[in-house]
Amino acid sequence: MNSRITIRAVLLAGSACFALPAFAQSAPPADPATATPDAAMVPVAAQETPDIVVTGQTTRNRPLITSSADITFATAEDIARKAPRSTADLLELVPGIFVEGTAGELSNNYSVRGLQGGGQRFIQLEEDGLPIIYGGGGADFFFSNDITIDRLEAVKGGSSGVLTVNGAGATINFLSRTPNFTKSEGLARFTAYNYGQRRGDFYYSAPISDKLAFNIGGYIQTNPGVRQNPFNYDGYRLKAMLEYRFDGGGYVRLTGKIGDIKAAYYADQPYAYNNGTPSSITGLDTQFGNVGGTAFSRISVPVSTFVEADGFRDFRYDQGVRVKTKQIRLDFEKPLTDTIDLFARARYLGLTDDFNGLFPGSGTGNAGLASAVDYLTPGAASPIGGLLAAGQAVFPTTVRFGIRNLRTGTVTGSNQTGVLNALNGNGFLQQTTLNHDFQSGHDFGSNFGARWEYKGGGFTNSLTAGILYYDVSRFQNQSATSAVVNDVKTNSDIYDIVALNAANNVIGTLTDTGQISYGNWGAGIRQSKDSSVSIYANDEVSIGDHLHIDGGLRWESDSAEFYDGNSAAVNQPVQPGLINAAVVPTVGSTFNGTYTVTKKTQRKLAWTIGANYLFTPNLSVYARYADGFQTNGVNPTTGIELYEAGIRYRYRRLIDATVTVFRTNFRDQFYNFIDPVNPTIQTTFLADLGTTGVEVDALIRPISWFAVDLSGVFQKPKLNNLRLNGVAQPTFDGNRPERTPATLITITPTVTLPHKLGEVYGRYKYIGNIFADSGNGVSLPAYGVTSLGVNLNVTERLQVGFNADNVFDVVGLTEGNPRQGQTQNAASGFFYARGIAGPTYGGSVTLKF
Repeated sequence: MNSRITIRAVLLAGSACFALPAFAQSAPPADPATATPDAAMVPVAAQETPDIVVTGQTTRNRPLITSSADITFATAEDIARKAPRSTADLLELVPGIFVEGTAGELSNNYSVRGLQGGGQRFIQLEEDGLPIIYGGGGADFFFSNDITIDRLEAVKGGSSGVLTVNGAGATINFLSRTPNFTKSEGLARFTAYNYGQRRGDFYYSAPISDKLAFNIGGYIQTNPGVRQNPFNYDGYRLKAMLEYRFDGGGYVRLTGKIGDIKAAYYADQPYAYNNGTPSSITGLDTQFGNVGGTAFSRISVPVSTFVEADGFRDFRYDQGVRVKTKQIRLDFEKPLTDTIDLFARARYLGLTDDFNGLFPGSGTGNAGLASAVDYLTPGAASPIGGLLAAGQAVFPTTVRFGIRNLRTGTVTGSNQTGVLNALNGNGFLQQTTLNHDFQSGHDFGSNFGARWEYKGGGFTNSLTAGILYYDVSRFQNQSATSAVVNDVKTNSDIYDIVALNAANNVIGTLTDTGQISYGNWGAGIRQSKDSSVSIYANDEVSIGDHLHIDGGLRWESDSAEFYDGNSAAVNQPVQPGLINAAVVPTVGSTFNGTYTVTKKTQRKLAWTIGANYLFTPNLSVYARYADGFQTNGVNPTTGIELYEAGIRYRYRRLIDATVTVFRTNFRDQFYNFIDPVNPTIQTTFLADLGTTGVEVDALIRPISWFAVDLSGVFQKPKLNNLRLNGVAQPTFDGNRPERTPATLITITPTVTLPHKLGEVYGRYKYIGNIFADSGNGVSLPAYGVTSLGVNLNVTERLQVGFNADNVFDVVGLTEGNPRQGQTQNAASGFFYARGIAGPTYGGSVTLKF
């Protein structure tokens, strides 16, 4: 991770998170892409250790040791060692970021510096200095790490909230390989994992003339996901660049991207909970189990005819999450004089996101995980007591109720208790929500500005100023959200609830393809628009060789509109012909074709000031204050206040370390979550969060062929002034925010093999305990995960890598059931949670040509 010692001085192509690549480069090679393929084939110890210019600032050629921001730099070698299964996995290279990488390839959660789990809205993911999407959260739907990415650079807090939008918590910038103007070059890589992923990456670049060059790259894959799944999801993403270099410096670059990818998605599942220790339920493995399967392939869900004219919308688990993207981007940079540079960059992203995900236990929580006997016994103890009562009224001759397996057709009555209790070895039934959430829209972003530099009289000054403009729209259709009854096992079966006579013959059906209710999460139709303009400036001053002072500010005006689909006063009846129409007669919450419109313009100022004092070329201290914010559309903006101070020390090749003390205050942290009592409405969460902590990032190399990379954060996050739907909840004060560990540690030892043969490495990642809820009712235990790997340079052009993750089969939970509310419990001995996968292994072969 401490790649500060492995790469030559290259300023982030997006300098300071807003992109100044060409004129910001300071040391050979002028084009980093010309060196990258060779670097990727050489172990760390074989490379030189010059000073590094880093992100989070705007002065050219400013080394890390003089910076006044909390900055991390990760190279292609660091990424290869991490062997990420998802884009979110890469964020674990940044100390202090907690990644809940359990959802699969995309839609993962991540947070920073004590922010509760799922706080990714405060972390801006960028590609080449522009946000992937304006809002921050959910960016991993529309971006994948692949062979076209050269490195990762990150800054936490501080200047991050000034130099980009919605990045007050952190900015993670992925830097692309740029076209090669000196020679043609190429890379090809094949990757395979034991769980079934097969992926091919390629990259090729060549000059067209002395001023014009191009590159193209991307990947194609098939991937069932890391948990057991009968479906394979395929897809591709491609990117191409065409760059022209001006006489006298500068360039114009045109980039196009296109993608169509499907992916598995995993939410929570049932776990046994014995004396605080989570374990499997018989029939459903904690490590690779997945209730999703063929029974969920395609289910027609009744909806409002204002949504679909025929009154049905399909849920398609066999399609997984399908994301289509098309993007065009233009970057321009040109020195105007010896001291003034101009830059302009803009990108337009068109997107669709068709999400088909299963949410076991959503809304019902542990109460919905019950024995099949309890399910079929009328009364308050049955999780579907209301449905049974309605069935009894419609079919008055009912003697008892039963279940009918939709796959086999087998009917089992409530009197067959032995059979029911033996169901899958656990006897459980549960309720699983089918969430079909389709979104489409566009995301336009741009950054125009200039930089002026002056040097003389014993000081230097660099002033950068610009304008950020974003135009964003989204349409959302989440209307087809229903609940089915299914059993608890991998590739689970869905059951119809049926009314039986004395001979256990079916006299009526209470459900349709197992669905017991429709419209569970409300009308589900929404539209939103944002038009944002920011004016920013950042000034950095160096006085002599020792004192460096910088400050910046950004003023943003966001005009937002939100169109919330209205529910009809009387729900529409289901379409004729449904077998359970008499029992469940309506589509539930019904979109009536109209909207409630909210418009709001909000203006906010973010600012920061920092200083660094360089005592010796190898020792410095820095301090920073920042006041940033996160826009939330028509909802109130959320403020973030940051205090931090750090010390940096380097001693030859032996030690390179940074220790940072920080205090972060998240003011009026706001989000909505599904009300567990009534899932058709949302509960408003509003609270202040405060975190005090210490962060360590160190590379220690006691001998030339052995190094240990150590990073960690030790923090005390606390809630204060929490309100649910505006009602104060003083009993929550002082609690730890949900899904927030107090301790995160990563240790990565690396052994460099002789004769440049490659390297052998390991990684130990420790996650401290977290709470599943803000009420701190369910504590999820700490866990540590060990990974091992090797990268071998077979020849100068051929590299082979192998990696194994979670080699000791550790059970680790990253969250409970976020849709159960803020006061969860596991009193029954069972609960819902989302967990990491068991041991996985795989490798890649990379060919340079």
